[in-house]
Amino acid sequence: MTGVGQGVAALAAEVCAGRRSAVAIAEETLALADAYDAVQPQTWITRLSREDVLRRAAEVDRRVAAGEDLPLAGVPFAIKDNIDLAGVPTTAACPAFGYVADESAFAVQRLIDAGAIPIGKTNLDQFATGLVGSRSPYGACACVYNRDYVSGGSSSGSAVAVAAGIVPFALGTDTAGSGRVPAAFNGLIGFKPTCGRWSKRGVVPACRSLDCVSLFTTTIADALVIDRALTAYDRDDPYSRTASSAPAAIARIGIPLARNLNWCGDGQSQALYERARRKAEQSGLALVDVDIAPLLECAKLLYQGGWVAERHSVVSDLLRDNPAAIHPVVRAIVSPGGQMTAGQAFEDLAALKGYERLCREIFGTVDALLLPTAPTIYRIDEVLAEPFGLNANLGLYTNFVNMLDLCAIAIPCGFRDNGTGFGVTLIGPAWSDPALADLARDLEDIAMEKPQLDLAPPADTVRLAVVGAHLSGMPLNWQLSSRGARLVRQCRTAPCYDLYAMADSVPPKPALVHVGDGGGAIEVEVYELGLPAFGSFTAEVPAPLAIGTLTLEDGEPVKGFVGEPRAIVGARNITDFGGWRAFCAAAEKL
Repeated sequence: MTGVGQGVAALAAEVCAGRRSAVAIAEETLALADAYDAVQPQTWITRLSREDVLRRAAEVDRRVAAGEDLPLAGVPFAIKDNIDLAGVPTTAACPAFGYVADESAFAVQRLIDAGAIPIGKTNLDQFATGLVGSRSPYGACACVYNRDYVSGGSSSGSAVAVAAGIVPFALGTDTAGSGRVPAAFNGLIGFKPTCGRWSKRGVVPACRSLDCVSLFTTTIADALVIDRALTAYDRDDPYSRTASSAPAAIARIGIPLARNLNWCGDGQSQALYERARRKAEQSGLALVDVDIAPLLECAKLLYQGGWVAERHSVVSDLLRDNPAAIHPVVRAIVSPGGQMTAGQAFEDLAALKGYERLCREIFGTVDALLLPTAPTIYRIDEVLAEPFGLNANLGLYTNFVNMLDLCAIAIPCGFRDNGTGFGVTLIGPAWSDPALADLARDLEDIAMEKPQLDLAPPADTVRLAVVGAHLSGMPLNWQLSSRGARLVRQCRTAPCYDLYAMADSVPPKPALVHVGDGGGAIEVEVYELGLPAFGSFTAEVPAPLAIGTLTLEDGEPVKGFVGEPRAIVGARNITDFGGWRAFCAAAEKL
């Protein structure tokens, strides 16, 4: 995996000069994506077809031949799947929420207009709620250098796609650190602009008032090229803003007091941060000790205050009508927002105003802060076992940034012995983005040696077709998601099965029975999970259900739920509905 081999500007210049074609670059990118899919297929939720990508590339070549000046000509990119791309599903990692976008998000369209070529939509923590990358029915993303560890989230797939060398840049979003934590773990630049600098029209909101489109690149130079393409006022986005005054240069850097920093027992992170601090000092910057305790206190408002109600408003209909469709961890986070009152929200806004005043006082003494992006990293198994506290640790130094209208750029600063990345983040007041970028360019180490990608063959996996209560959005789907199962496809069985609604089953469940000729094609979802997870799952399947082998409509044999003969005693034949979901929907209308 070596990528297309050039930075964004150089790659576009090659295409504009006719030395490389956008079609050739697209073909290389598709080959890279195919190769990495064999290692970490959960990177993507939807990849565009080869025909679609090559058609878009050919159109770029035509535009270049016609004399258009395209600053991103032929540059491939990835899009987090809570950002719209016209004609392609947007799921926010929740199949029951998904829709096909009528038009592209403002930011995506500007990139396409500039000649960039979308490759697909990437995986994420569902509804952009998480910093780990493991809260998705499409599977947990992993750090590209050590796949035992989390990728970071919520913009997990976008970070992986860039770090693996598939695309030179990718769009994410950032509300609490989702565009910075994955950058740190995977050795990338994570650009979180001033809120309103880039339009967020066409983005599924997490917290609408705080969200930003964010960016992953391998260098600051590439980030600045994309920033020029995306920075524009969008009159149809009520949160879009035009720049106000900002520092032309940064001379004073705030360093948190030792008592402000919690390394969660990670001595290597602490040592790498100290090395970054020394580099900043050696560059001639004035380092100023700063007590960031008010910022850390402000961060608690994000998940303990009225902003949870803002998250709740995005998924309130789904929570009411189909709560099981939401990942159980995400559901536990957003559900309390439904009980919050307007009075509480105003109290929290008043508290935020107090923190804003303290923040202004801090930035009256320094031009920017230099903080660790995250204090440590965890194994995927660890965050699945303890999803709340460990996730919270990863946001210790990121959660307050959007709340206080700050901008931030995460830069890589080395790697732990286990191969996972550590990074620091430069944080400044709104509209100091250009000055932060100049400083980040001075501090980044473009020659930093990175570990080899972890390309070890994935552990043996099994494909399992589910037909009823384990479908996404159904009551028992958590038994799959908690085992890291990845949704591979939605399809039908071969037309040789009958489906029965079993009698007295709690929760209600169907039984699938092979009948041969005269049977029906039944809707199923196919998941992929590791052998140990499959074994533990199978051990919990209660009679009269069992795990057997099903035949899908294209002839593929997969493991799946079947019913013993006793399962149909007193049961209702519901084959004509074509699937359990359609039967349940019809039953609700009665």
